[in-house]
Amino acid sequence: MTHNQETDQKKLGKPFEKRLTTPEIALSKIKPGDHIFVGSVCATPRALIQVLETLEGNLFDVELFHFLTDGAVGKKEGDFSTRFRHRVFFVGTDMREAIKQGQADYVPVCISQVPHMINSGGMCVDVALIQTSLPDEHGFVSLGVSVDIAKAAVNKAGTVIAEINPNMPNTFGDSHIHIDQIDHMVMVETPVIEYIHPPADEVGEQIARYVARIIDDGSTLQVGLGRITNEMLKYLTNRKDLGFHSDVITEPIVDLIEKGVVTGKAKTVHREKIVCSYCMGTRRLYSLIDRNPMFSFHPIDYVCSPAVLSAIPKFISVSQAFAVDLTGQVCTDQFKGEFYGGVSTQSEFLKGAANSPGGKPIICLSSTTEDGSESRILSLLREGEGVSIPRSDVHYVVTEYGIAYLFGKSIRERTLSLIEIAHPNFREPLLDEAKELGYVREGQTLKSRVAYPAEEEREVTLKNGTNVLIRPSKASDVKGLQEVFYDMSKEDIYTRFFSQLKSLSVSAAEHLCNVDYENEMSFMAIAGDRGKNHIVGSACYYLDPSTNLAEVAYMILPEYQSVGLGGALQKRMMEYARERGLQGFTAYILKENKKMIRLASSGFSNVEIEKSFNEYEVTMFF
Repeated sequence: MTHNQETDQKKLGKPFEKRLTTPEIALSKIKPGDHIFVGSVCATPRALIQVLETLEGNLFDVELFHFLTDGAVGKKEGDFSTRFRHRVFFVGTDMREAIKQGQADYVPVCISQVPHMINSGGMCVDVALIQTSLPDEHGFVSLGVSVDIAKAAVNKAGTVIAEINPNMPNTFGDSHIHIDQIDHMVMVETPVIEYIHPPADEVGEQIARYVARIIDDGSTLQVGLGRITNEMLKYLTNRKDLGFHSDVITEPIVDLIEKGVVTGKAKTVHREKIVCSYCMGTRRLYSLIDRNPMFSFHPIDYVCSPAVLSAIPKFISVSQAFAVDLTGQVCTDQFKGEFYGGVSTQSEFLKGAANSPGGKPIICLSSTTEDGSESRILSLLREGEGVSIPRSDVHYVVTEYGIAYLFGKSIRERTLSLIEIAHPNFREPLLDEAKELGYVREGQTLKSRVAYPAEEEREVTLKNGTNVLIRPSKASDVKGLQEVFYDMSKEDIYTRFFSQLKSLSVSAAEHLCNVDYENEMSFMAIAGDRGKNHIVGSACYYLDPSTNLAEVAYMILPEYQSVGLGGALQKRMMEYARERGLQGFTAYILKENKKMIRLASSGFSNVEIEKSFNEYEVTMFF
């Protein structure tokens, strides 16, 4: 025993000396058939687990159950080795081999339901093995970096054995238990497990940037485990008054706090508090949370409570997935029949974000497997890829090729939106499979073979103070463009199409928005939030390679005319065309269309107008 450990024992005081013992003695009462809870994540009681694996005696049919243990279980000289069966709610790197060897069973349940299973007796807890902080002067210890399901296990266990670690942070919130609840205490003085997510690759960085684009000032975030979700936090340094209400917090939050980005001032639930259930990071993060009232740690069932989440305005949940099919079904815990990760808390947080005023549920994934050989966007989820999140609950899906918003969309609209953010190498096969399944019409085409040019999106403020997003069009904009047509006046329809069209067919609408982003370009003006937006105007051009001039055309809702939208669309198209070396635009305009003639004559270095019987042919040079 070290001098420091002797000092720490003295801190416990005489009333608690009878509970101090060695790991061997503390664990000696474990009986055959016992069900043992193991503390989670970076608070996994490693010393107790190591001794338990080496205990002599009859320990037949002993089962260990746990959430994420981060490599602390089943390790022996670098290889996986355990004498016990394991029942796990998350398949981390340390448990994959156990699953393969048949020594572990994966339970696909939302982790927030586990405390209820324990409290109701549906899951027996004979022994709870935990790691805590030193007790305070009132005899309370903190569960430190991992409250999650530990408190429920401690409250129900017949025997509680705790590693008392002076390095464990004392976290505030609902993270304390009294020392009277602990039957045996073992002093340890080891660093708390540290964890840093490996850096994301270029694909992950691009996805992270896309996700960050749709996070507004004053949002409250839940960010799940995963490289991409944690990479995203690095792109939020220019936001204001972000909050956190999350199952887990990780190392990047420290930088956001130091930069003044995370304040929680916009929160209405636990205002100015960072609410979580466990954390994973380095000593830098652990030092920050130690006795810091800014952080509030709670059991996972409270953190995920639907009533709590739905009361948080602008609540955003960001989770990773392994695969998504063209109808929007998402698989988060399986790939090619092998279990990875777990259901965890994704479904609750996604539903919470969906029910939050201004909330955004976001699923992100790379478009292909790491070697690029297979698409992660599939016509149908394959055998061995279970549905973790039903299509009815999916809102945003993000890949490195853009953002698809699916909620409230038809199967056809979902299919087109997802194919557009699939890898270009797989778009044609996916479209063919979608036709065979009857998801899209037989004549459906997709012209673009490149990534959706998200960098070309611009927000503009019109003369009447309305903010609109001008973005490149998508093949899935057909319905929105048709709605613009049917809201236009007869006069506007005539001046735009040179005839009194009664309808805008699907094929005609596709021609206006399904472009290749190279020789053809179309921009949509969008009003409203991404989840509740609508198209209010459009502009498109089609290049004639023989002249290097592109013919242009516009459609704008009546209420958005005369407020600068036409000029904003024209400016955006001019910028895009100039960058691609176009010489200028051409347009055919009816003589009575004075507004369009004025628009065509503005902003160009030279304008040539040729008159015919009832129209002008206008050539506009950059």
